Amino acid sequence: MKKILFMSALAVVLLAGCKTQREVTYFQDLNVNSPQLIDSIGTVRMEPDDQISILVSCKEPEIAALFNLVRSQQRVGMTTQGSGLSNNGETSAYTIDSEGNIDFPVLGKLHVAGLTKQEVANLVKQRLVESDQVKNPIVTVEFANLAFSVLGEVKNAGKYPITRNRTTILDAISMAGDLTITGLRDSVYVIREADGKRLAYTVDLRSKDVFTSPVYYVKQNDVIYVRPNAMRAGQSTINENTFSSVGFWMSVGSFLMSLGVLVFK
Repeated sequence: MKKILFMSALAVVLLAGCKTQREVTYFQDLNVNSPQLIDSIGTVRMEPDDQISILVSCKEPEIAALFNLVRSQQRVGMTTQGSGLSNNGETSAYTIDSEGNIDFPVLGKLHVAGLTKQEVANLVKQRLVESDQVKNPIVTVEFANLAFSVLGEVKNAGKYPITRNRTTILDAISMAGDLTITGLRDSVYVIREADGKRLAYTVDLRSKDVFTSPVYYVKQNDVIYVRPNAMRAGQSTINENTFSSVGFWMSVGSFLMSLGVLVFK
């Protein structure tokens, strides 16, 4: 009878371990070696209040300089020849206004909201050529302040810059050092602001459906929040002696070891 009780208790512990594995494993229903079509590729598009840097280059540097906002700094107590400014050579950023425009030198207002980096570069290049300002210009556009935030049960919570046209939620979680063992994989929150509305989505990292989620590709100002599991939440309570607490399972393990010694002694 004692052996039956011991084996039953051991089975309960093993089943709990299997359940834990199902809770923390990513992409459990992924079809291995079975190619799947990618429905759409998300690309970051410009929005009001975004900042972008635009660099124009051509064979005539003095002409290109007319279209490049160069950030200059004046050092206190120091003067330089000419303007008295010390130029650090960095290109200043354009801030997109509430109507989606930037005020570009010589060309005036350009509507860039909704465009990608490449589309903005093509627009500037086209306008420069059409106005006969620059021949064969090379235009480079880069993000200046675009970022997303990762909070909750990750190793390195914080704000991370968007430096590429396409950043996925998996990239974002990797940048934050991956989820901790106490983070819920089945309901990761993504909070997004779009068109004057704040929307909240949930993503199940255990399923391949994450690849078709509307928030698979991260946008600027997204907030990714990883919720704690019951064990982690229980650790914040005054009484941690609950079914899901670490202390509870340590007590169970100690009891089973003692029971085993008694049964097989």
